[in-house]
Amino acid sequence: MAVFSRFSLRSSMLATAVGFGLAFGMAGAPLRAEEQAFVQALAADVSEDSALAGFYQSRNYAPVWTGAADAERRSALLGVLARAGDHGLPVARYDAGALVAMLRAAVTEGDRGRIEAAWSRAYLAYARDVHSGVLEPSKVDAGIVRTVVRPDETALMVAIAGEDPLGVLMSLPPKLPEYARLMKEKLALEAVSGDAGWGAPVAGGKLEPGNEGSAVIALRDRLVAQGYLPVSAVASYEATITAAVQRFQLDHGLLPDGVAGEGTIAEINVSPEARLQSVIVAMERLRWMGDIDRTGRYIWVNQPDFTAKIIDHGKVTFQTRSVVGKNVADMRSPEFSDLMEHMIVNPSWGVPRSIIVKEYLPLLQQNPNAVGHLQVVDRNGRVVPRGQVNFASFSAKTFPFGLRQPPSDGNALGKVKFMFPNPYNIYLHDTPAKDLFSKEIRAYSHGCIRLADPFDFAYALLSAQSDDPKGVFQAALDSDVETMVKLVKPVPVHLVYFTAWPTVKGEMTYRRDIYGRDARIYQALSEAGVVLRGVQG
Repeated sequence: MAVFSRFSLRSSMLATAVGFGLAFGMAGAPLRAEEQAFVQALAADVSEDSALAGFYQSRNYAPVWTGAADAERRSALLGVLARAGDHGLPVARYDAGALVAMLRAAVTEGDRGRIEAAWSRAYLAYARDVHSGVLEPSKVDAGIVRTVVRPDETALMVAIAGEDPLGVLMSLPPKLPEYARLMKEKLALEAVSGDAGWGAPVAGGKLEPGNEGSAVIALRDRLVAQGYLPVSAVASYEATITAAVQRFQLDHGLLPDGVAGEGTIAEINVSPEARLQSVIVAMERLRWMGDIDRTGRYIWVNQPDFTAKIIDHGKVTFQTRSVVGKNVADMRSPEFSDLMEHMIVNPSWGVPRSIIVKEYLPLLQQNPNAVGHLQVVDRNGRVVPRGQVNFASFSAKTFPFGLRQPPSDGNALGKVKFMFPNPYNIYLHDTPAKDLFSKEIRAYSHGCIRLADPFDFAYALLSAQSDDPKGVFQAALDSDVETMVKLVKPVPVHLVYFTAWPTVKGEMTYRRDIYGRDARIYQALSEAGVVLRGVQG
């Protein structure tokens, strides 16, 4: 880094440059022409960036990167930029090679001023990306309504200008155990190089215990390559392959029957490249959530996994199967975080406006007595006799009534719903349609999250505030009237979407991209400059 020393400035002269104008230094002494050139070039280059302009003004344009004393800081930044690809970031955006080349090619102090600005912009771009993500999620998919907290750029500059630049840079990525495990998986997938990848794909069809032949051998080899089976010469579908298939199925959200049917073979044939894309997207998603505190109790609903979990201090204390929104417009479950404040026992169902006008109003226009389980209500919630309403005289835009299903065994919300008031009218709830929970892919709702074991979910929540959670819940249930049960301490709830997720033991699990969101995110990352390394399979 000796090349940088020839561009040093007398920091004592720059220290008060702004106070006396750009042409004067300490005690009003004029700056030398070359020093003026540095300050003027730097000021001009950052003038349209309010954060950088304010930062450099506040320090009277003293350099951060290009001074003789800045070698350690430069080295620290170049070191993390060299590893930016490990995080699945767009390495070319920061272009460490160009930063070094600019310094080596600089001739004038004006050059150095412009280079100073370039280094700061590269640092801020990297800091923003590695801290809270490359993309703005809602611009990629309208169903991702997560609020991303970006770092303050002035604070970033102040921090990097301090005495521990390497510590600042190392503090930027999410400090989440899952993030570290995902990065480890990313590096492992990148090491699977060459055209062979995990071996030849398994031929389509169904394989089961007792089968033999080339397809079984291909299945065996894929299981060996992916770590589910020790190296083996077995050529028939016997017990070790059955067990390996079951482990694979559990890790990939498949019914663990040990039979390699069409769905299982499709997942076994997924390439390392596709898995790597899932991991890179998962890392980006975690960067969006890096500011979220997950040290206490919270609810975690991973949509592609079709589960809802209560997690206490990093440990899953309750888990149930879930049903999420259908993969059609306006019904996909959104992604966001909120606070669960209460539950409603014996709920009535206020039919969402979109469902009323799209599904029920056409039926009522044909037959005023249709959907008899629903009440017609006015704007004040009062029941209106159907005979008083001429449904045919209204359109979807002008229909002035609501529809409500009172508490009952057949209520669409079942016997309890769990509320975290939000603009999207999404909540967790019971359902009378219990048969859906036996299906492998459970995307059937209008957007809300249905729970297979809602009563046990309620008990688990109430156990934090009552010695008799079942009794509290049962008393409300036995009343047969709509009853609110408040949570003394609201519980954070996170509706998330991870198709790649590590277990607490560091083992990877994968799920199908049911809404195609991960594909859209990866495409946006690719357009931003993210590239796959190593994998050619």
